[in-house]
Amino acid sequence: MTIQNTESLNQKIKAHSGIYSHARWDALSRALSSENLIPPVVTFESRGYTLLVGDDDELLLFASLIPPSVRGSVVCLSLTPFLKEKKSLSNIMIYYAFEVEINGFLGAFDVEVIFDNQKQNLSQIAFGRPQFDLIIDLTKTGIHKTQVLPLGYYAVGRAVVTKEETLSALEEMKGTFDKPKYFHLDKARCAHSSRSVKGCTRCIDACDADALNILDMAININPYLCQGQGACSTACPTEAIRYALPESVHIQGYIFQILQYFKENNGESPTVLFYSKADEMALAEEIESLKSNVFPVQLEELASVGIDTWFCTLIYGAANIILLDSDNVHEKTRRVIDRELQIAHDFLLTLNMPLRTISMLCVGSLNKDETPLKVSICHNLQLQGSKREKLAQALDLLAEKSKISTEPMTVRPEAPYGQIHVNVNQCTLCVSCVAVCPTDALQTLGTHPGISFREQDCVQCGLCQRACPESVISLIPRYNWDPQTRKARITLNEEEAEACLSCGKPFAPVSLVNMLKEKLREHTHFQNDAILRLSMCEDCRVRSIVSEIMQSPEKQIKL
Repeated sequence: MTIQNTESLNQKIKAHSGIYSHARWDALSRALSSENLIPPVVTFESRGYTLLVGDDDELLLFASLIPPSVRGSVVCLSLTPFLKEKKSLSNIMIYYAFEVEINGFLGAFDVEVIFDNQKQNLSQIAFGRPQFDLIIDLTKTGIHKTQVLPLGYYAVGRAVVTKEETLSALEEMKGTFDKPKYFHLDKARCAHSSRSVKGCTRCIDACDADALNILDMAININPYLCQGQGACSTACPTEAIRYALPESVHIQGYIFQILQYFKENNGESPTVLFYSKADEMALAEEIESLKSNVFPVQLEELASVGIDTWFCTLIYGAANIILLDSDNVHEKTRRVIDRELQIAHDFLLTLNMPLRTISMLCVGSLNKDETPLKVSICHNLQLQGSKREKLAQALDLLAEKSKISTEPMTVRPEAPYGQIHVNVNQCTLCVSCVAVCPTDALQTLGTHPGISFREQDCVQCGLCQRACPESVISLIPRYNWDPQTRKARITLNEEEAEACLSCGKPFAPVSLVNMLKEKLREHTHFQNDAILRLSMCEDCRVRSIVSEIMQSPEKQIKL
Protein backbone atom coordinates (compact mmCIF):
# COMPACT_ATOMS: atom_id res chain seq x y z
CA MET A 1 0.00 0.00 0.00
CA THR A 2 1.65 3.20 -1.18
CA ILE A 3 1.88 6.31 0.96
CA GLN A 4 2.23 8.69 -1.98
CA ASN A 5 -0.68 10.75 -3.27
CA THR A 6 -2.60 9.63 -6.35
CA GLU A 7 -1.76 10.84 -9.84
CA SER A 8 -4.52 13.47 -10.03
CA LEU A 9 -3.47 15.16 -6.79
CA ASN A 10 0.21 14.95 -7.72
CA GLN A 11 -0.48 16.63 -11.06
CA LYS A 12 -2.05 19.59 -9.27
CA ILE A 13 0.85 19.77 -6.82
CA LYS A 14 3.35 19.67 -9.69
CA ALA A 15 1.53 22.42 -11.59
CA HIS A 16 1.18 24.63 -8.50
CA SER A 17 3.03 27.95 -8.58
CA GLY A 18 4.43 29.22 -5.33
CA ILE A 19 7.64 30.17 -3.62
CA TYR A 20 8.32 26.60 -2.49
CA SER A 21 6.53 24.69 -5.24
CA HIS A 22 9.73 23.45 -6.90
CA ALA A 23 11.27 22.41 -3.57
CA ARG A 24 8.09 20.60 -2.58
CA TRP A 25 7.73 18.74 -5.87
CA ASP A 26 11.42 17.76 -5.84
CA ALA A 27 11.03 16.35 -2.33
CA LEU A 28 7.90 14.39 -3.26
CA SER A 29 9.51 13.07 -6.44
CA ARG A 30 12.70 11.90 -4.74
CA ALA A 31 11.14 10.31 -1.66
CA LEU A 32 10.68 6.60 -1.96
CA SER A 33 7.10 5.54 -1.43
CA SER A 34 7.00 2.87 1.24
CA GLU A 35 5.07 -0.19 0.27
CA ASN A 36 4.19 -3.26 2.26
CA LEU A 37 4.78 -6.66 0.78
CA ILE A 38 1.56 -8.24 -0.45
CA PRO A 39 -0.57 -8.01 2.71
CA PRO A 40 -2.49 -10.98 4.08
CA VAL A 41 -6.11 -11.00 2.99
CA VAL A 42 -9.43 -12.37 4.16
CA THR A 43 -11.74 -13.96 1.60
CA PHE A 44 -15.51 -13.62 1.32
CA GLU A 45 -17.75 -15.84 -0.76
CA SER A 46 -21.21 -14.71 -1.84
CA ARG A 47 -23.87 -16.48 -3.89
CA GLY A 48 -26.19 -13.50 -3.84
CA TYR A 49 -28.87 -14.74 -1.43
CA THR A 50 -30.35 -11.47 -0.22
CA LEU A 51 -32.66 -10.30 2.56
CA LEU A 52 -34.64 -7.09 1.99
CA VAL A 53 -35.97 -5.84 5.32
CA GLY A 54 -38.17 -2.86 6.24
CA ASP A 55 -41.72 -1.66 6.69
CA ASP A 56 -44.35 -2.90 4.27
CA ASP A 57 -44.87 -0.01 1.84
CA GLU A 58 -41.19 0.90 1.40
CA LEU A 59 -40.36 -2.78 1.14
CA LEU A 60 -42.72 -3.43 -1.75
CA LEU A 61 -41.67 -0.27 -3.56
CA PHE A 62 -37.98 -1.20 -3.42
CA ALA A 63 -38.67 -4.84 -4.26
CA SER A 64 -40.45 -3.77 -7.44
CA LEU A 65 -37.16 -2.21 -8.63
CA ILE A 66 -35.13 -5.42 -8.24
CA PRO A 67 -34.04 -6.82 -11.64
CA PRO A 68 -35.95 -9.98 -12.61
CA SER A 69 -32.66 -11.86 -13.07
CA VAL A 70 -31.93 -11.84 -9.31
CA ARG A 71 -35.42 -11.94 -7.81
CA GLY A 72 -35.21 -15.68 -7.23
CA SER A 73 -32.42 -15.15 -4.66
CA VAL A 74 -34.20 -12.33 -2.77
CA VAL A 75 -36.71 -12.58 0.08
CA CYS A 76 -38.48 -9.74 1.88
CA LEU A 77 -39.03 -9.38 5.59
CA SER A 78 -41.75 -6.95 6.65
CA LEU A 79 -41.64 -5.53 10.17
CA THR A 80 -45.35 -4.58 10.01
CA PRO A 81 -46.94 -7.98 10.70
CA PHE A 82 -50.36 -6.63 11.78
CA LEU A 83 -51.56 -5.81 8.26
CA LYS A 84 -55.00 -7.26 7.62
CA GLU A 85 -54.13 -8.03 4.04
CA LYS A 86 -50.84 -9.75 3.35
CA LYS A 87 -49.29 -8.42 0.17
CA SER A 88 -47.23 -10.26 -2.40
CA LEU A 89 -44.83 -9.58 -5.23
CA SER A 90 -44.08 -11.68 -8.28
CA ASN A 91 -41.16 -14.11 -7.74
CA ILE A 92 -40.30 -12.66 -4.29
CA MET A 93 -41.44 -14.30 -1.06
CA ILE A 94 -42.52 -11.94 1.74
CA TYR A 95 -42.23 -12.93 5.42
CA TYR A 96 -43.57 -11.07 8.44
CA ALA A 97 -42.04 -10.81 11.93
CA PHE A 98 -42.20 -8.73 15.09
CA GLU A 99 -38.42 -8.49 15.60
CA VAL A 100 -35.26 -9.34 13.70
CA GLU A 101 -31.63 -9.73 14.77
CA ILE A 102 -28.86 -9.54 12.17
CA ASN A 103 -25.17 -10.35 12.66
CA GLY A 104 -22.34 -11.28 10.35
CA PHE A 105 -20.75 -10.08 7.13
CA LEU A 106 -20.75 -10.56 3.37
CA GLY A 107 -21.61 -14.17 2.59
CA ALA A 108 -22.35 -15.06 6.21
CA PHE A 109 -25.21 -13.05 7.71
CA ASP A 110 -27.12 -14.72 10.53
CA VAL A 111 -30.75 -13.56 10.54
CA GLU A 112 -33.05 -14.58 13.37
CA VAL A 113 -36.68 -13.47 13.44
CA ILE A 114 -39.08 -13.55 16.36
CA PHE A 115 -42.68 -14.44 15.62
CA ASP A 116 -45.23 -15.87 18.06
CA ASN A 117 -42.49 -15.72 20.75
CA GLN A 118 -40.28 -18.12 18.81
CA LYS A 119 -36.81 -17.38 17.43
CA GLN A 120 -36.23 -18.80 13.95
CA ASN A 121 -33.48 -18.81 11.32
CA LEU A 122 -35.03 -16.98 8.37
CA SER A 123 -32.46 -18.08 5.80
CA GLN A 124 -33.08 -21.70 6.71
CA ILE A 125 -36.81 -21.18 6.24
CA ALA A 126 -36.49 -19.27 2.96
CA PHE A 127 -33.61 -21.00 1.19
CA GLY A 128 -32.77 -24.06 3.26
CA ARG A 129 -29.30 -22.65 3.96
CA PRO A 130 -27.95 -21.27 7.27
CA GLN A 131 -27.03 -17.72 6.22
CA PHE A 132 -27.80 -14.83 3.86
CA ASP A 133 -25.09 -13.30 1.67
CA LEU A 134 -26.40 -9.72 1.47
CA ILE A 135 -28.66 -7.51 3.58
CA ILE A 136 -30.64 -4.50 2.33
CA ASP A 137 -31.93 -2.53 5.32
CA LEU A 138 -34.66 0.01 4.54
CA THR A 139 -35.38 1.01 8.16
CA LYS A 140 -34.73 4.62 9.16
CA THR A 141 -32.86 3.81 12.37
CA GLY A 142 -31.10 0.72 11.08
CA ILE A 143 -31.22 -2.82 12.48
CA HIS A 144 -27.43 -3.10 12.60
CA LYS A 145 -26.34 -0.16 14.77
CA THR A 146 -22.59 0.01 14.10
CA GLN A 147 -21.18 3.20 12.59
CA VAL A 148 -19.06 1.25 10.11
CA LEU A 149 -21.28 -1.46 8.67
CA PRO A 150 -20.08 -4.91 7.61
CA LEU A 151 -19.34 -5.54 3.96
CA GLY A 152 -22.49 -6.73 2.23
CA TYR A 153 -24.82 -4.69 4.46
CA TYR A 154 -26.61 -1.88 2.60
CA ALA A 155 -28.25 0.61 4.96
CA VAL A 156 -30.47 2.34 2.42
CA GLY A 157 -32.91 3.61 5.06
CA ARG A 158 -30.12 5.41 6.91
CA ALA A 159 -28.90 6.91 3.62
CA VAL A 160 -25.50 5.29 4.05
CA VAL A 161 -25.84 4.05 0.47
CA THR A 162 -28.23 4.97 -2.37
CA LYS A 163 -30.92 2.78 -3.90
CA GLU A 164 -29.08 2.86 -7.21
CA GLU A 165 -25.80 1.67 -5.70
CA THR A 166 -27.61 -1.10 -3.84
CA LEU A 167 -29.52 -2.36 -6.87
CA SER A 168 -26.28 -2.44 -8.84
CA ALA A 169 -24.61 -4.44 -6.07
CA LEU A 170 -27.26 -7.18 -6.24
CA GLU A 171 -25.85 -8.32 -9.57
CA GLU A 172 -22.20 -7.55 -8.84
CA MET A 173 -21.79 -9.05 -5.37
CA LYS A 174 -21.64 -12.68 -6.41
CA GLY A 175 -18.42 -14.65 -6.30
CA THR A 176 -15.25 -14.56 -4.22
CA PHE A 177 -13.88 -11.28 -2.86
CA ASP A 178 -10.64 -10.44 -1.01
CA LYS A 179 -10.09 -7.70 1.52
CA PRO A 180 -6.81 -6.77 3.24
CA LYS A 181 -6.23 -7.85 6.81
CA TYR A 182 -5.55 -4.41 8.22
CA PHE A 183 -3.84 -5.30 11.48
CA HIS A 184 -1.21 -7.36 13.29
CA LEU A 185 -2.28 -8.70 16.69
CA ASP A 186 0.24 -9.82 19.31
CA LYS A 187 -1.75 -11.12 22.28
CA ALA A 188 1.41 -11.54 24.37
CA ARG A 189 1.73 -7.72 24.53
CA CYS A 190 -1.93 -7.07 25.27
CA ALA A 191 -2.81 -5.22 28.49
CA HIS A 192 -6.47 -6.24 28.43
CA SER A 193 -6.21 -9.20 30.79
CA SER A 194 -3.76 -11.46 32.55
CA ARG A 195 -4.38 -14.38 34.88
CA SER A 196 -8.14 -13.66 34.86
CA VAL A 197 -7.58 -10.00 35.81
CA LYS A 198 -9.11 -7.39 33.50
CA GLY A 199 -7.30 -4.21 32.54
CA CYS A 200 -7.17 -2.06 29.38
CA THR A 201 -10.17 -1.81 26.99
CA ARG A 202 -8.95 1.09 24.82
CA CYS A 203 -9.06 -0.85 21.54
CA ILE A 204 -12.59 -2.18 22.11
CA ASP A 205 -13.82 1.32 22.95
CA ALA A 206 -12.22 2.65 19.73
CA CYS A 207 -13.73 0.31 17.12
CA ASP A 208 -16.57 1.75 15.02
CA ALA A 209 -17.11 -1.60 13.30
CA ASP A 210 -17.52 -3.63 16.51
CA ALA A 211 -14.88 -5.99 15.13
CA LEU A 212 -13.23 -6.50 18.52
CA ASN A 213 -14.57 -8.75 21.24
CA ILE A 214 -13.33 -10.75 24.19
CA LEU A 215 -12.80 -14.48 23.77
CA ASP A 216 -11.48 -16.50 26.72
CA MET A 217 -10.43 -13.29 28.50
CA ALA A 218 -8.35 -12.21 25.47
CA ILE A 219 -8.87 -9.55 22.80
CA ASN A 220 -10.04 -11.06 19.54
CA ILE A 221 -10.36 -9.21 16.22
CA ASN A 222 -12.76 -10.47 13.58
CA PRO A 223 -10.91 -9.75 10.30
CA TYR A 224 -14.17 -10.06 8.34
CA LEU A 225 -15.77 -7.21 10.30
CA CYS A 226 -12.65 -5.03 10.52
CA GLN A 227 -12.84 -2.10 8.08
CA GLY A 228 -9.36 -0.76 8.80
CA GLN A 229 -10.31 2.42 10.67
CA GLY A 230 -7.00 2.16 12.56
CA ALA A 231 -8.21 3.73 15.79
CA CYS A 232 -7.58 0.50 17.72
CA SER A 233 -3.85 0.56 16.88
CA THR A 234 -3.54 4.23 17.81
CA ALA A 235 -5.40 3.62 21.08
CA CYS A 236 -3.31 0.55 21.98
CA PRO A 237 -0.54 1.64 24.38
CA THR A 238 1.55 -1.54 24.09
CA GLU A 239 1.53 -2.07 20.30
CA ALA A 240 -0.32 -5.36 20.75
CA ILE A 241 -2.35 -4.11 17.76
CA ARG A 242 -0.41 -2.57 14.90
CA TYR A 243 -1.84 -1.10 11.72
CA ALA A 244 -0.53 -2.86 8.63
CA LEU A 245 -1.41 -0.72 5.58
CA PRO A 246 1.18 0.64 5.90
CA GLU A 247 2.79 0.41 9.31
CA SER A 248 3.54 3.70 11.04
CA VAL A 249 7.31 3.14 10.73
CA HIS A 250 6.96 3.32 6.91
CA ILE A 251 4.90 6.50 7.12
CA GLN A 252 7.45 8.09 9.43
CA GLY A 253 10.28 7.06 7.10
CA TYR A 254 8.50 8.68 4.14
CA ILE A 255 7.90 11.91 6.08
CA PHE A 256 11.54 11.96 7.19
CA GLN A 257 12.65 11.79 3.54
CA ILE A 258 10.39 14.50 2.14
CA LEU A 259 11.25 16.95 4.95
CA GLN A 260 14.98 16.33 4.55
CA TYR A 261 14.80 16.88 0.78
CA PHE A 262 12.66 19.99 1.27
CA LYS A 263 15.25 21.41 3.66
CA GLU A 264 18.05 20.70 1.15
CA ASN A 265 16.18 22.87 -1.37
CA ASN A 266 15.95 25.74 1.15
CA GLY A 267 12.29 25.06 1.86
CA GLU A 268 10.99 26.71 5.02
CA SER A 269 8.24 26.07 7.58
CA PRO A 270 6.74 22.95 6.00
CA THR A 271 3.26 21.83 7.02
CA VAL A 272 2.44 18.13 6.92
CA LEU A 273 -1.21 17.54 6.10
CA PHE A 274 -2.49 14.05 6.97
CA TYR A 275 -5.64 13.03 5.14
CA SER A 276 -7.55 9.78 4.64
CA LYS A 277 -7.87 8.12 1.26
CA ALA A 278 -11.62 8.79 1.24
CA ASP A 279 -11.00 12.57 1.35
CA GLU A 280 -8.60 12.81 -1.57
CA MET A 281 -11.12 14.28 -4.03
CA ALA A 282 -12.12 17.02 -1.59
CA LEU A 283 -8.47 17.85 -0.95
CA ALA A 284 -7.62 17.85 -4.68
CA GLU A 285 -10.21 20.57 -5.25
CA GLU A 286 -8.58 22.73 -2.57
CA ILE A 287 -4.87 21.99 -3.09
CA GLU A 288 -4.21 24.85 -5.53
CA SER A 289 -5.31 27.40 -2.92
CA LEU A 290 -2.94 26.06 -0.25
CA LYS A 291 0.55 27.36 0.40
CA SER A 292 3.39 25.72 -1.48
CA ASN A 293 5.01 24.40 1.69
CA VAL A 294 2.04 22.14 2.53
CA PHE A 295 2.82 18.43 2.10
CA PRO A 296 -0.28 16.21 1.78
CA VAL A 297 0.39 12.72 3.17
CA GLN A 298 -2.25 10.13 2.42
CA LEU A 299 -3.29 7.59 5.06
CA GLU A 300 -5.59 4.64 4.58
CA GLU A 301 -7.53 6.08 7.54
CA LEU A 302 -6.88 9.25 9.54
CA ALA A 303 -6.65 7.41 12.88
CA SER A 304 -4.08 4.90 11.65
CA VAL A 305 -1.30 7.11 13.06
CA GLY A 306 -1.26 8.93 16.36
CA ILE A 307 0.71 11.08 18.74
CA ASP A 308 4.04 9.28 18.20
CA THR A 309 3.97 9.95 14.44
CA TRP A 310 2.88 13.55 14.99
CA PHE A 311 5.78 14.39 17.29
CA CYS A 312 8.28 12.47 15.12
CA THR A 313 7.07 14.65 12.22
CA LEU A 314 7.84 17.78 14.26
CA ILE A 315 11.29 16.44 15.09
CA TYR A 316 12.01 15.77 11.42
CA GLY A 317 11.45 19.42 10.55
CA ALA A 318 7.73 20.15 10.21
CA ALA A 319 6.60 23.51 11.53
CA ASN A 320 3.11 22.20 12.12
CA ILE A 321 0.81 19.28 11.48
CA ILE A 322 -2.79 19.32 10.26
CA LEU A 323 -5.23 16.42 10.35
CA LEU A 324 -7.89 16.79 7.66
CA ASP A 325 -11.31 16.55 9.29
CA SER A 326 -14.37 15.27 7.39
CA ASP A 327 -17.64 13.41 7.71
CA ASN A 328 -15.72 10.20 7.03
CA VAL A 329 -14.39 10.27 10.60
CA HIS A 330 -16.85 8.19 12.63
CA GLU A 331 -17.87 8.70 16.25
CA LYS A 332 -15.56 6.32 18.11
CA THR A 333 -12.65 7.06 15.80
CA ARG A 334 -13.16 10.77 16.41
CA ARG A 335 -13.03 10.19 20.16
CA VAL A 336 -9.66 8.47 19.79
CA ILE A 337 -8.28 11.30 17.63
CA ASP A 338 -9.67 13.94 20.01
CA ARG A 339 -8.06 12.18 22.98
CA GLU A 340 -4.70 12.00 21.19
CA LEU A 341 -5.00 15.69 20.30
CA GLN A 342 -5.80 16.63 23.91
CA ILE A 343 -2.75 14.76 25.17
CA ALA A 344 -0.62 16.29 22.42
CA HIS A 345 -1.85 19.77 23.35
CA ASP A 346 -0.96 19.14 27.01
CA PHE A 347 2.58 18.36 25.88
CA LEU A 348 2.68 21.42 23.61
CA LEU A 349 1.57 23.71 26.45
CA THR A 350 4.33 22.39 28.69
CA LEU A 351 6.83 22.83 25.84
CA ASN A 352 5.65 26.45 25.34
CA MET A 353 4.59 25.66 21.78
CA PRO A 354 1.39 26.98 20.11
CA LEU A 355 -1.55 24.57 20.17
CA ARG A 356 -2.03 25.01 16.42
CA THR A 357 1.30 23.23 15.97
CA ILE A 358 -0.88 20.09 15.85
CA SER A 359 -4.49 20.68 14.84
CA MET A 360 -7.48 19.17 13.08
CA LEU A 361 -9.17 21.26 10.39
CA CYS A 362 -11.83 20.75 7.74
CA VAL A 363 -11.13 21.48 4.06
CA GLY A 364 -12.70 24.94 4.16
CA SER A 365 -10.31 26.10 6.92
CA LEU A 366 -7.06 24.95 5.32
CA ASN A 367 -6.20 28.13 3.44
CA LYS A 368 -6.67 30.42 6.43
CA ASP A 369 -3.99 33.09 6.26
CA GLU A 370 -2.10 32.77 9.55
CA THR A 371 1.40 33.69 10.60
CA PRO A 372 3.67 30.75 9.67
CA LEU A 373 4.99 28.72 12.58
CA LYS A 374 8.71 28.19 12.89
CA VAL A 375 10.43 24.83 12.89
CA SER A 376 11.41 23.93 16.46
CA ILE A 377 14.00 21.33 15.57
CA CYS A 378 15.23 19.42 12.52
CA HIS A 379 16.70 16.08 13.53
CA ASN A 380 18.96 14.54 10.90
CA LEU A 381 18.50 10.94 12.05
CA GLN A 382 15.33 8.88 12.01
CA LEU A 383 14.16 7.87 15.46
CA GLN A 384 14.18 4.16 16.28
CA GLY A 385 12.31 1.87 18.66
CA SER A 386 8.72 1.25 19.64
CA LYS A 387 6.14 4.00 19.15
CA ARG A 388 6.37 4.73 22.88
CA GLU A 389 10.15 4.99 22.76
CA LYS A 390 10.08 7.24 19.69
CA LEU A 391 7.55 9.56 21.31
CA ALA A 392 9.76 9.81 24.41
CA GLN A 393 12.82 10.58 22.25
CA ALA A 394 10.91 13.28 20.36
CA LEU A 395 9.60 14.89 23.55
CA ASP A 396 13.08 14.81 25.10
CA LEU A 397 14.54 16.62 22.09
CA LEU A 398 11.81 19.27 22.19
CA ALA A 399 12.17 19.66 25.96
CA GLU A 400 15.91 20.17 25.60
CA LYS A 401 15.30 22.80 22.92
CA SER A 402 12.65 24.57 25.01
CA LYS A 403 14.71 24.36 28.21
CA ILE A 404 11.65 23.47 30.29
CA SER A 405 11.67 22.16 33.84
CA THR A 406 12.14 18.41 34.22
CA GLU A 407 9.43 18.27 36.90
CA PRO A 408 6.75 15.67 36.08
CA MET A 409 3.51 17.03 34.64
CA THR A 410 0.07 15.70 35.51
CA VAL A 411 -1.67 14.08 32.54
CA ARG A 412 -5.25 13.05 31.86
CA PRO A 413 -6.33 9.75 33.47
CA GLU A 414 -6.81 8.20 30.03
CA ALA A 415 -3.21 8.98 28.99
CA PRO A 416 -0.98 5.86 29.06
CA TYR A 417 1.84 7.47 31.05
CA GLY A 418 2.58 7.47 34.75
CA GLN A 419 3.97 5.69 37.75
CA ILE A 420 2.53 3.52 40.49
CA HIS A 421 2.66 3.90 44.26
CA VAL A 422 2.94 0.94 46.61
CA ASN A 423 2.04 1.14 50.31
CA VAL A 424 5.08 -0.77 51.55
CA ASN A 425 3.69 -1.08 55.09
CA GLN A 426 0.94 -3.38 53.84
CA CYS A 427 2.63 -4.96 50.80
CA THR A 428 3.47 -8.65 51.34
CA LEU A 429 5.60 -8.93 48.19
CA CYS A 430 3.40 -11.68 46.80
CA VAL A 431 4.42 -10.38 43.31
CA SER A 432 0.91 -10.75 41.86
CA CYS A 433 1.49 -7.34 40.29
CA VAL A 434 4.65 -8.55 38.53
CA ALA A 435 2.83 -11.63 37.23
CA VAL A 436 0.20 -9.58 35.37
CA CYS A 437 2.30 -6.64 34.09
CA PRO A 438 2.19 -6.76 30.25
CA THR A 439 5.19 -4.48 29.63
CA ASP A 440 7.67 -5.63 32.29
CA ALA A 441 7.43 -2.22 33.93
CA LEU A 442 7.25 -4.29 37.13
CA GLN A 443 9.85 -6.96 37.79
CA THR A 444 11.18 -8.96 40.73
CA LEU A 445 14.61 -8.13 42.11
CA GLY A 446 15.88 -11.68 41.62
CA THR A 447 18.45 -11.71 44.42
CA HIS A 448 15.97 -11.32 47.29
CA PRO A 449 12.24 -10.57 47.77
CA GLY A 450 11.33 -7.27 46.17
CA ILE A 451 9.78 -5.53 43.16
CA SER A 452 11.25 -2.91 40.85
CA PHE A 453 9.57 -0.45 38.49
CA ARG A 454 10.49 1.42 35.28
CA GLU A 455 8.24 4.39 34.54
CA GLN A 456 9.10 4.54 30.82
CA ASP A 457 7.31 1.19 30.34
CA CYS A 458 4.17 1.78 32.43
CA VAL A 459 0.97 2.20 30.36
CA GLN A 460 -1.36 2.70 33.35
CA CYS A 461 -3.47 -0.31 32.35
CA GLY A 462 -4.42 -0.98 35.98
CA LEU A 463 -3.74 -4.73 35.90
CA CYS A 464 -1.31 -4.50 38.82
CA GLN A 465 -3.78 -2.48 40.87
CA ARG A 466 -6.60 -4.98 40.29
CA ALA A 467 -4.39 -8.03 40.86
CA CYS A 468 -3.04 -6.85 44.22
CA PRO A 469 -4.73 -8.94 46.96
CA GLU A 470 -3.88 -6.35 49.59
CA SER A 471 -5.13 -3.34 47.52
CA VAL A 472 -1.94 -1.40 48.21
CA ILE A 473 -1.18 -0.21 44.64
CA SER A 474 -2.41 3.09 43.23
CA LEU A 475 -1.88 4.63 39.78
CA ILE A 476 -0.40 8.11 39.33
CA PRO A 477 -1.02 9.53 35.82
CA ARG A 478 1.86 11.81 34.92
CA TYR A 479 4.63 12.38 32.39
CA ASN A 480 8.18 12.48 33.70
CA TRP A 481 10.26 14.97 31.72
CA ASP A 482 13.50 13.77 33.28
CA PRO A 483 14.72 10.99 30.93
CA GLN A 484 17.17 9.60 33.49
CA THR A 485 14.63 8.94 36.22
CA ARG A 486 11.95 7.94 33.70
CA LYS A 487 14.17 5.23 32.23
CA ALA A 488 15.76 4.14 35.51
CA ARG A 489 14.59 0.98 37.26
CA ILE A 490 13.82 1.78 40.89
CA THR A 491 13.03 -0.50 43.82
CA LEU A 492 9.48 -0.08 45.12
CA ASN A 493 9.67 -2.53 48.00
CA GLU A 494 12.12 -5.11 49.28
CA GLU A 495 12.88 -7.10 52.42
CA GLU A 496 14.88 -10.03 53.70
CA ALA A 497 13.73 -13.54 52.89
CA GLU A 498 12.44 -15.92 55.54
CA ALA A 499 14.94 -18.72 56.14
CA CYS A 500 13.54 -22.24 56.01
CA LEU A 501 13.07 -23.63 59.52
CA SER A 502 14.41 -26.99 58.37
CA CYS A 503 17.18 -26.42 55.81
CA GLY A 504 17.90 -22.72 56.25
CA LYS A 505 17.26 -21.82 52.56
CA PRO A 506 15.70 -18.36 51.95
CA PHE A 507 12.32 -18.99 50.34
CA ALA A 508 9.74 -16.19 50.84
CA PRO A 509 9.34 -12.64 52.15
CA VAL A 510 9.13 -12.45 55.96
CA SER A 511 5.97 -10.32 55.76
CA LEU A 512 4.22 -12.88 53.54
CA VAL A 513 5.03 -15.74 55.90
CA ASN A 514 3.84 -13.73 58.90
CA MET A 515 0.62 -12.80 57.09
CA LEU A 516 -0.10 -16.44 56.27
CA LYS A 517 0.58 -17.52 59.85
CA GLU A 518 -1.83 -14.92 61.15
CA LYS A 519 -4.59 -15.83 58.70
CA LEU A 520 -4.24 -19.62 59.05
CA ARG A 521 -3.56 -19.88 62.76
CA GLU A 522 -7.14 -21.00 63.53
CA HIS A 523 -7.42 -23.37 60.56
CA THR A 524 -7.76 -27.05 61.47
CA HIS A 525 -4.95 -28.08 59.11
CA PHE A 526 -2.46 -25.82 60.88
CA GLN A 527 -2.94 -26.68 64.53
CA ASN A 528 -0.05 -27.43 66.90
CA ASP A 529 3.23 -28.07 65.09
CA ALA A 530 1.58 -27.98 61.62
CA ILE A 531 1.76 -24.18 61.67
CA LEU A 532 5.54 -24.48 61.56
CA ARG A 533 5.34 -25.78 57.99
CA LEU A 534 4.55 -22.24 56.88
CA SER A 535 8.11 -21.40 57.90
CA MET A 536 9.52 -24.10 55.62
CA CYS A 537 10.50 -24.01 51.97
CA GLU A 538 8.35 -26.00 49.55
CA ASP A 539 10.66 -29.05 49.57
CA CYS A 540 10.92 -29.32 53.32
CA ARG A 541 7.18 -28.72 53.68
CA VAL A 542 6.44 -31.72 51.45
CA ARG A 543 8.96 -33.91 53.31
CA SER A 544 7.37 -32.96 56.63
CA ILE A 545 3.87 -33.88 55.43
CA VAL A 546 5.02 -37.22 53.92
CA SER A 547 6.92 -38.13 57.07
CA GLU A 548 3.87 -37.47 59.23
CA ILE A 549 1.63 -39.59 56.96
CA MET A 550 4.07 -42.49 57.04
CA GLN A 551 4.07 -42.40 60.82
CA SER A 552 0.28 -42.00 61.09
CA PRO A 553 -1.47 -43.12 57.83
CA GLU A 554 -4.90 -42.14 59.15
CA LYS A 555 -3.86 -38.48 58.84
CA GLN A 556 -4.25 -38.70 55.03
CA ILE A 557 -7.95 -38.15 55.63
CA LYS A 558 -7.23 -34.59 56.79
CA LEU A 559 -5.35 -33.62 53.64
